[in-house]
Amino acid sequence: MSAARRRLPDEVRSAAVRAWMSLSCTLVTLMVATLASYAGSWLLAPALLATGVGVFATAWCLLEIFISRQIAAQRMSRPNSASPMSGSRYAKRRPDRSRAPLQY
Repeated sequence: MSAARRRLPDEVRSAAVRAWMSLSCTLVTLMVATLASYAGSWLLAPALLATGVGVFATAWCLLEIFISRQIAAQRMSRPNSASPMSGSRYAKRRPDRSRAPLQY
């Protein structure tokens, strides 16, 4: 794995898996609806209903991916988080060692 691509947090990966599963089930029910319409079968109405529910579920899962990515990004940008680069924008003030101390 290259250093440029970091591993996604667990909640983002699980949301992505749910989205792919929902999309695949939606595509299967769409194919069943298409074949049922060609055959004139009674399965057309339930397959169309399942396809509509699947489209809604897929959209919900994609929204969940977006929200969980935003939450993970906010969690990693906080100070004192687990990432080594987290909180780097909050520069710590350190005394400048190059200047000599004031002498009275």
